[in-house]
Amino acid sequence: MQQKSHTNSSAYVDRLRLTFPGEESLLFKDLSFNISTGEKVLLLGPSGCGKSTLLQVLSGIIPHSIEVPLKYDAIKLPSRWGFVFQDPDSQFCMPYVDEELAFVLENLSIPQEHMQAYMTDILERVGLQFADLHIEISTLSQGMKQRLALASVLLLEPEVLFLDEPSALLDPEGTKQIWDTVKRAASASTILIVEHKIEHVIDMIDRVVLFDNSGNILADGEPNHIFQRHKDKLIEYGIWYPDVWLDYLQSEAYRTIVQSRNEVRVHQDGMNPACKLQFGNNRAEPILSLQDFAGYYEDIRKIYVSACDIYPGEWIAIVGANGAGKSTLLLSLMQIIRTSGTYYVSGKKIASSHKKRWFEVLSSKVQRPPAELAFVFQNPEMQFLTDTIYNELAYELRQDSVGEDDIARRIEQMLTAFDLNVSHDRHPYHLSLGQKRRLSVATAMMRERPVLLLDEPTFGQDAKNTFAMLEKLEQLRSNGTTIIMITHDMHIANSFADRVWQIDDGKLLKMTVPVPVIREVQLT
Repeated sequence: MQQKSHTNSSAYVDRLRLTFPGEESLLFKDLSFNISTGEKVLLLGPSGCGKSTLLQVLSGIIPHSIEVPLKYDAIKLPSRWGFVFQDPDSQFCMPYVDEELAFVLENLSIPQEHMQAYMTDILERVGLQFADLHIEISTLSQGMKQRLALASVLLLEPEVLFLDEPSALLDPEGTKQIWDTVKRAASASTILIVEHKIEHVIDMIDRVVLFDNSGNILADGEPNHIFQRHKDKLIEYGIWYPDVWLDYLQSEAYRTIVQSRNEVRVHQDGMNPACKLQFGNNRAEPILSLQDFAGYYEDIRKIYVSACDIYPGEWIAIVGANGAGKSTLLLSLMQIIRTSGTYYVSGKKIASSHKKRWFEVLSSKVQRPPAELAFVFQNPEMQFLTDTIYNELAYELRQDSVGEDDIARRIEQMLTAFDLNVSHDRHPYHLSLGQKRRLSVATAMMRERPVLLLDEPTFGQDAKNTFAMLEKLEQLRSNGTTIIMITHDMHIANSFADRVWQIDDGKLLKMTVPVPVIREVQLT
């Protein structure tokens, strides 16, 4: 590819070569990239192709903060920039909301008496409101943390803004609000974006750069040109593009899922539990049963369920705004935080947990989570226990004394299914966020427990890996596994779930059957 002129460039790099420790091949091989002043550029490519890494190189985070061997012929870094990471926890400097924002304002020499007004204004712009700003960041939901991270960066009024999936953990309304805020507050800034929810940024970007699996640039140009002329490559590499869900719902893979579900409903006595509920057939025994059930942080009730039953082979999608209590519900089901009320798992009554903080589960003296449940945390790093991908997948199987030959076979199958064909010895922390998420889901599936709880398992995934993960979950569900999954993607809720739970202000308010599922049952 011909090198662009660097006239009027905010940042550029010429002939970048980079490799991560322990990897044999280069991630970038003589990559040249340039972004002009005021330009809004969207980077697209499959998970693990180096999009986030390129942002970190152009900001100087690599190698100045993260030591990674790299070479280049020339590079220009912006003098005043802001960076919003995929994982908001990785960029906070202070433990409290007001201290985090004050840290930024102090560096801008804002007088202390004016700081409160700056804080209130920026928090309102990103959709955050607190009765008291002196609140621990660790107690916020991941979506709220992501808004706070963007607020702290926008306070800097940066010339160049690096946005690495800033809406990945946000609900639909929050996503729209965040991007509307960026469009208003940073309209004059140069912006380099990595984002899967491209429908929210398509109207603001000037240019799209498309990468392949190895970090090579396949196409670079005006958005409509890229989406129209290179749709075959977008499909091949599993990249999100406009109307990708419409194409998937018309695909043979999804049609097979619908046909299989309808056949079960019509021909088998053990029909899908959601249909039993719909038509009054309640012969199946619930695998989970809740009555007057609540979960607490410290002594404050954060989630409440008056009564519900969950059945074997049922897929529940949990939806709701950031901070509504969705993750707290899953933590409560796992008995990772303090709970109260009546809770049965496979007919066995579970004693209420008395933990005040989730990390007390690490103590050998406290009650363990129910053995029937597997859990995928919202932050994948919270569940990694070993220093290699292979050992991470083998961990629970070894606890069950499974033979090493059988372990090796099952790991190879799982690595292929989740597109994790990288070195088995690679440390889980050295993966991209999307790869970490897939590894966390894969590890939870290895033991094949009756109930699988997943906290936003598809965030940070390209389209190919999203659909592959959903199909793998559907395979488990068809074999009797109960899936309880938090998602902000209503396409997933409406296309895969048997029931959708609406969580609002710490309560389970609604349990509904998605319209497509009802329609399919009626048509049969």
